[in-house]
Parts: sequence; C-alpha cells; structure tokens
Amino acid sequence: MENKAVEVRDLAKSFHGFWAVKGISFSVHRGEIFGFLGPNGAGKTTTLRIITGLSRATRGEAYVFGHSVRKEEIWVKEHIGVVPEISNLYPELSVFDNLIFIGQLYGLPKKERSERAHQLLKDFDLEQKRNVLFAKLSKGMKRRLTIAAALIHKPAIIFLDEPTTGLDVASSRHLRLLIKKLHQSGVTIFLTTHNIAEAEQLCQRIAIIVKGKIVALNTTQALKQKLPSDNLLIIKIDRTDKSLRQKLSKLSGVKTVIFENSLIRIQSDDLNSVLITIPNLLQQERVKILSVNTSSPSLEDAFVHLTGLDLELMKIDKEMKS
Repeated sequence: MENKAVEVRDLAKSFHGFWAVKGISFSVHRGEIFGFLGPNGAGKTTTLRIITGLSRATRGEAYVFGHSVRKEEIWVKEHIGVVPEISNLYPELSVFDNLIFIGQLYGLPKKERSERAHQLLKDFDLEQKRNVLFAKLSKGMKRRLTIAAALIHKPAIIFLDEPTTGLDVASSRHLRLLIKKLHQSGVTIFLTTHNIAEAEQLCQRIAIIVKGKIVALNTTQALKQKLPSDNLLIIKIDRTDKSLRQKLSKLSGVKTVIFENSLIRIQSDDLNSVLITIPNLLQQERVKILSVNTSSPSLEDAFVHLTGLDLELMKIDKEMKS
C-alpha cells in the first residue's frame, strides 16, 4: 500500500435492501487527482462517505494510507479533509472565525491555527471577506471557504464531493484553478463529479460508476482510446431540433449521437455510408450543414460508449444548498 492513498476492496452498501454500492474495488495513488465520475444517484457520495468514515459499509473494506476505515476510524478522520456537497460550516460565524473554530476541533494550538487561517484566507483569495458572516457569502465563496476549512490541519488527501455543483461559470473556473494548485502542492485529491468536462480537465485517472458498479477505470487518455478516432464525425449545423438526435440515431451505421450546442458528434462503424445518409436527412429536416470534420474522441464519447447512457443524464445539475 506504499503508493496508495486509498484502497477499496469489494465495498458494498445496502439501504433496506437497495444496494447503492455493489462490491466495488479500486485504489487512489498518492499525489494524483482521482475522478469518481457518474450520474446523480450512481453511488458516488455513498462511496465517499464510507471511505471518510461517515457511513458504515455493509460489506468490504476501505483503507486510507494503509489504515482501515472500519478499525481506525479516528486516525482516518484526523488525517483527511472532507468537503461535502452541502457545506458544514457555521452561518453565524465570520469567515475567519469558521477557520479558527475548525482548527480548534482538530486540536491545533492557538498560534498555529491563527497562522493557518491567515494563510488559507490568502491562498483562497478571501482576505477581504475575513469578517463577513458565512451566511452572507456568495455560493462560490462558500465553496472556497469550505475547502479552506478542510485544509486547516494540512491533510495529505482531500475528498471533494461535487465541488462545482450549483456554481456559475466564473466561480466554477476559479474553483478548478484552486484544485489544480492544491494538486501542485502535493495534496492527493479524490473528486466525485457528474461533470464529464470537469473530470477530463482535472483528473489523471477516472473511475466511471453506474448504478453502484464501476464500469471502467483508467487514465483519461486510455478511456478515450477505447474509441477509434477515424470513426468520429463532428458536424456543425445552423440550428438544432429536439427530434433530430432520435432520427440520426436510427440511421444505419450510426452508433452514438451527442449534441453540443450547434455541434453534432457522431460515432459510426461505417463512415462511407453515414456521409451519404446524414446530409440527406439534414436536408430533409431543412438543417444547414456549416462544416464536417473528423475528430479524436472526447471523454464524453468514451462515456457514452462504455456506459450506453444518454449523455443528457450527466448534464442534469443539482442545485447546491448553502
């Protein structure tokens, strides 16, 4: 386990007969950003709660830096940082006082927790908000402070549960930059997300979980290489129609269809055939083709190929509570 920050063996969790996690096994390397990717309800948060000692597994084992979560729960909780999807900070306390209080909970000496709090405010660009109540912060600032609080005791690994859910584009971008900086500083990061683009941008390795089972685990590049690059078409059109994807999917030779605004990504096992039938269909639908290109597969293409799921399921965002 020398190089393993986390090791999970045959982990399973049942809620009154419903198996939310169905015997999964994987490991997280020290110093990496590990992505746990799947649609809402796939078992991501349940797995995270078991690894971090917040929930008991029905079956199986989880280890953090070689320490059993089940047998050494206190040690594990003392050496990890956890950022839940719903913030666990105190709305009636100021930004600075929240950090000080969390430092007290971890038993940091007064001088050390004050120094850590000041440094974290600087690192997370929250110095000007130090005296503002947590309840008065924007969603983006609340997430940044929640991550800062999880780092107050300098854990070697931090667990982030859907960190950008409910945030606007600018706040999400800022938070991803912070995650990259944390990684560069040597912190191991376990990231649960249903945002495929986020996982592709941030993670070295990704486990894809669907209905409580891991269906794929590899580097981002290796997952994308499961699709032949010469069989992927990118078609830009002038307008989209809700029924268009269904009609395209029914064409002979078309395996998957993904819409990205005005772009259509089509995987085919017979390019020569679809290069004739697709333009004919679009012409019938009075949709103008602006460009046609081939492309290397994206993680979204690989996800659809590996899971068979409709990509729209992954684009359903949950509103983040503060």
